[in-house]
Amino acid sequence: MKISKRSVDALQVPETRRWVWDAEIKGFGIVLRPTGTHSFVFNYRDQHGRQRNITIGKVGSMTPDEARKRAEKLRREVGDGRSPLAEKRAARAALTIGDLLDRYLASERFKRKAPSTQTVDRGRIERHLRPLLGKLVVESVSPQDVEAAHAKIVAGKTAIDTPSGKKRGRIIVRGGEGTARMAIRLLRAILSWGRTAKVLPIGVGADLVAGVEIGRDGQRDLILDDPAAYGRLWKMLDQLTNPDALADGESIMRTEVADAIRVIALTGARKGEILGLRWRHIDLRAGTITLPLDAHKTGRKTGQARVIGLPAIAAAVIARQPKGEPDDLVFRPARGGAKLDLTKPWAIVRAAAGLPAGIGLHGLRHSLASHMAMEGAQAAEIMTALGHRDISTSAKYVHWARDRRQELAERAAAGITAAISGVAAGQVVSISEARK
Repeated sequence: MKISKRSVDALQVPETRRWVWDAEIKGFGIVLRPTGTHSFVFNYRDQHGRQRNITIGKVGSMTPDEARKRAEKLRREVGDGRSPLAEKRAARAALTIGDLLDRYLASERFKRKAPSTQTVDRGRIERHLRPLLGKLVVESVSPQDVEAAHAKIVAGKTAIDTPSGKKRGRIIVRGGEGTARMAIRLLRAILSWGRTAKVLPIGVGADLVAGVEIGRDGQRDLILDDPAAYGRLWKMLDQLTNPDALADGESIMRTEVADAIRVIALTGARKGEILGLRWRHIDLRAGTITLPLDAHKTGRKTGQARVIGLPAIAAAVIARQPKGEPDDLVFRPARGGAKLDLTKPWAIVRAAAGLPAGIGLHGLRHSLASHMAMEGAQAAEIMTALGHRDISTSAKYVHWARDRRQELAERAAAGITAAISGVAAGQVVSISEARK
């Protein structure tokens, strides 16, 4: 019979499984089951002569006309020498971006990362990469797919602001160019890992992200290059923690918060390193902080502890903190908190001190490195002081200092140039007049 709506509606539930074949399309039929659940099917022989049966869909979930069109398409594919069932099975077994992300998260490479880095990477994966690309088969993903994902993150399509389930807690995920850039960079790193770990076939994913334009990071020239800026910062930290200096007689900032900012500015340490600083890490007599592998960003990669030198003023700031047990935090949070929160306090002091609007706490780290370079420190010295893993990172500050020295020289020369130009304008007396 010809499979149509009328003929399908007239079918009876059989006592045993049986097949009804279409009179026009060879291989197109319906499998009838005693359960009453029937399916449209397509039967064919592959290029090796083996009989194959592929399910098109359930009767009731698609119309006979839709099933017929699908059967006609399958018949053309068989005529072209293809095997629809083999292709369907291969598609099911194909590695998706989501599968690759799962394997990366379970890999030793990911486990060797610092806990804070793991948290950031996992957030980028679960909030951006998986929703946008997770269902795509790796071998079928194109640079255009990655570009589209990048554009959606920039536009805030993956941004959320929802309660976290904890008391007064919220999950806030933002989009924007920086977020998109870092997410795609992480995807690039995961694809590189997949090839190295032989999770991906040879050649797959090599050019997937390479040609995608994700923009560049903003210049890190935003620093405190004027000593007066440090003076304003220190003065404002003193005022914000001094109740007597404020009109309402109440301090705006806790002393521990202000002191943590001071130590970051004086040592160039990362914010997380100072917020996680414990008394067992400190040797005030030697004037050093020694962070074990799990307490600093590059520890797992370098396999070395990080030693931070303490200027006398920074050592004094630490020494005045309430002493605790070896595992107690040096800069204690408010009651009930895990660690200090410096985000809002920094925004307040930055505005009050008249510092550049875009400079963050990490900018204090760049500021110290830049001043070191301006004073003639070499890349290896900056690398040691700031705990960089790669000397090329430290070398950027040396190059910046050289460029800055050139800029300062140009400024100095500008006044001389102006004086020289006055000669041509006849602004000097003649030699004979000068002798008189």
